[in-house]
Amino acid sequence: MAARIEVVADPVRDRCVLTTDQISPRRLGGPTGVVRIALVAAGALLLAGDQVRIEIVVSGPVRVEIVETAGTVAYGMRGASALWDVDIRLTGGASLRWYGEPFVVSADADVTRSTVVRMETGCTAELRESLVLGRHGEVGGALQTMMRAWIGDELVLAEDLDLSPESRSGWAILGTTRCLDTVTALGFRLPEDAHILQLEGPGSIARRLVHEQHESDLQLSS
Repeated sequence: MAARIEVVADPVRDRCVLTTDQISPRRLGGPTGVVRIALVAAGALLLAGDQVRIEIVVSGPVRVEIVETAGTVAYGMRGASALWDVDIRLTGGASLRWYGEPFVVSADADVTRSTVVRMETGCTAELRESLVLGRHGEVGGALQTMMRAWIGDELVLAEDLDLSPESRSGWAILGTTRCLDTVTALGFRLPEDAHILQLEGPGSIARRLVHEQHESDLQLSS
């Protein structure tokens, strides 16, 4: 099972089909040409054994905005683990903006998180992902993250991060910080900046490493 958001552009009224699983998508009001969807937890998340999957399929020249009503906390799992998978498919000039709230990995949690984006040329996506290792005063648990993004047949982004406690303290990963805030642009580039990595294909990654999530100044571009 998966929570699913399926939006099809229509000249009269954009069609939207929402399917609830552990996450409940709910349509919000929005201007013409924009479909706004809120993500609400349908129960306690994220617990040992949970396998959360969110599918987003957008077709045609419509802009979809995903709103998270609250952050997510992965609680201690006592040797077990959980999955959080996102699959995004954009066609026909579709645009997606997703401003993620903090994803907190508590002490003794073990989470694997993946995001896969497949989009046609002419589509755009902008995703904000805010990862926090541990609640206040904690040494957070283990987090493995994976992201793959294709534009047409071209793989423009392939990234795997091991954010387990024994790996993430290296100077090239988190060092002494505990929060990794990222905005990923696909199908277009963010303005040139010393803190922005321009991908070889049309896309950019902006990142901040901070001690507390609220210290990050990252925002979506528009």
